[in-house]
This record gives sequence, C-alpha cells and structure tokens, in this order.
Amino acid sequence: MDKIESIHLTPLHVPFKEAVRKAMGESEGGLGMPIEAEEAWLGGDFVICELMTKNGLSGLGEVFVWLPESGVSPFQIIDAIKNCLCKYILGENPFNLKRMNHRMDINLARNEVAKGLIDIACYDLMGKITNLPVCDLIGGRNVNEIPLAALIPLGAPILMKGILRSYYKRGFRSFRLKLGNNIQEDVEILEMIRNTFGNEINLRVDYNQAYNPAQAVQAINAIEHFGIDYAEQPVNSNDILGMVYVQKRVNIPLMAHEGFFSLRDFVALVELGAVKVLGLNSERPGGVSKAVEALNYAKMKGLGVVLHNQPLGIASAMHIHFVAANYHMIDYATELFGQEMLVDDLIKEPIEYIGGMAKVPEKPGWGVELDFNSLNRYATDSTTVIDL
Repeated sequence: MDKIESIHLTPLHVPFKEAVRKAMGESEGGLGMPIEAEEAWLGGDFVICELMTKNGLSGLGEVFVWLPESGVSPFQIIDAIKNCLCKYILGENPFNLKRMNHRMDINLARNEVAKGLIDIACYDLMGKITNLPVCDLIGGRNVNEIPLAALIPLGAPILMKGILRSYYKRGFRSFRLKLGNNIQEDVEILEMIRNTFGNEINLRVDYNQAYNPAQAVQAINAIEHFGIDYAEQPVNSNDILGMVYVQKRVNIPLMAHEGFFSLRDFVALVELGAVKVLGLNSERPGGVSKAVEALNYAKMKGLGVVLHNQPLGIASAMHIHFVAANYHMIDYATELFGQEMLVDDLIKEPIEYIGGMAKVPEKPGWGVELDFNSLNRYATDSTTVIDL
C-alpha cells in the first residue's frame, strides 16, 4: 500500500505578463476591477504541494491566494499544514480521503484553502498509483476538450472592446466583463460590445463588490436586456443579506465569489436565496472532494455551475479534469486565465489551448509534470519538507 511519507510545500510569486499589467493599469486603482485594495496586484501568489510516497510517486497540488480575497497568505497555508494538518496526512493511504478530510475539518476551523491543497494533491497521487487520469477516477472522461471563457479587465469601453475582439478572433465565444465604476459606464460598455458582436457571444459580468445592495439592483436591472448569463459578487463579500436583497429584485442570476469559501458558506447563500449560480475553483470551497459535494448540491437545487480561476498549470489541469468528468453538469464555459496572465505555468509540457478550447491532459493524475527550474525561479522561500 502506498502511504504518504512526506509533504513538500513551496511558496511562489509568479508575475503577470507586461501586457496584462498595462491593461490592468488602465483602470482606476490599477487592479483591472473596482475592488478597493490598496496594494498593487503585480502577479499571483501560490503554494505548490507535493505528496511523496516511499516508492517515489508524487501527487501535485496548487492553490492561488490573494489577501484581499482569500485572507490567508502562502506562508499561513504552509504553517497550517506544518503545525496542524500534516499529522492527519502523513502515513495515510491517499485513497482514504474521506477520513483525511474529516480529520482536517474537525481539527482546523476554516482555512479551506490549506485543506483543499492537500485534497488536490491526493487526487493526483491516486491517479499516479492507478495509472489513470483523475477524470477517470471522478466520473470518466465525457469530453476530450472543454470550452473556455476569456476575462476582460475593467478599463475604458473602447479598450475593453479591443481586448474582447482579440480573444474573439482566437475562437472564444464566452467572456467575463469586469464592471462597477458606475452604472452609466456599465451600460455603455455592454452596449458597445453587443452592438459590435451581436448575440453570438455569451456575456457574464463581475462587479467585485462595487455596489451597495440598492445600487446593485439598479445596475443589474440596467443591463438585463443585454442578455447576461450571471452577475458575480455585486455587493460586499460579507453582506449575505445584501445578496439576498439583490437576487430577489433582479432576474439575472447572482454568483458569490469573494463571499464563498466553504461548503457552509454556499449552503447558507443558497438556502437564503442569495445566489442562483455556483462558482467553483481549486480554492472555493477547497479541493476536489468538496467541489464534488458543492456541485451535487447545486444541481439538486437547480442552480447553474461554472468553474473559473487564474491558476498555474497544475490547478489548470485540475479544473479541466473536473469539467471533463462532470461536463453535463457544468452550465457555462470554463474560465482558465493563468496561461494568459502569468509569465510561467510551472509545468514542463504546456496544456493545449486552441480555438477557445482546452484539451484534457491524458497522462495519469492531473497529467502534468512540475518544472523544478521554474519552481526554484519563482519561489519566495525555501521548500518546507515535512517527513513521516
């Protein structure tokens, strides 16, 4: 039996590409969105996890964090695993995930990101042990490629239209537009884009907590006629009742992002009538196991489902496998934008992205291999090794 013998944890900072930084800098605050964070956002902060067995197999996990959203830094995640979670992982069979997740949950409140990092790596390790892609372990490969959505940062309407056009020419037909400077500008942006591209493209909007509840109702109702798939986080992440207020007064489905980190968060949002779309990624609600629970609950409740994130190669592969295995339960094109935003993906052989589609990796586990040269290049501290 392959037991987990050691845990390797590496914190990283991977810079954004120069063109991305320039596009984001066109918005007020320089973040490409209306969020009020005061620190410049110059790249992504990550933790890479390797779970090692005695036989030399390794399972890879990756999480992306940003303090204004996640509330935890890479170093806090590593500290939580080193000083708490490791004792429930080392010596375990990676297939005993239910037991490991239960023990992590009862012994560490919140910090779903740290727990999810371990969970993701366990799935890769299970794939390596069985010589199967993860999608085959969680439902089977329903498709060989998945459709993608492109992210359009907040900026001048003409700039946003130009960025969207560039992705349209590459085959993308679904787009997430950052909005929230003011209602008039929101309308102007969508009017320009619909007049240019017509109804053959799918649009979703993201407000990044820009409005109070009353303003959010006005803003969302003002753009309903443009045919919007869903609106993401229009009010403050802590204002669940504000989300309820808005969703009851608008027809466009709402999705929580900054206000959703755990399964309990999502259940509360759904039962109170605050959301009609579930947005999943590797950090929300934390790992594959809890994503499966959230997905099944969402579909039982009749909600739409989407995956979106800006990850490196490991978590991009995780998202692709998850969608491939649950393809008929996913309602919207998946947004994976790390390969567009970041200067490196930290994997040896890149995932194939062609014509607005992502090909499902075919090798065992997540189907990607960590590039240790890149890992060392972007590491912000030495790798923490925790042995059995």
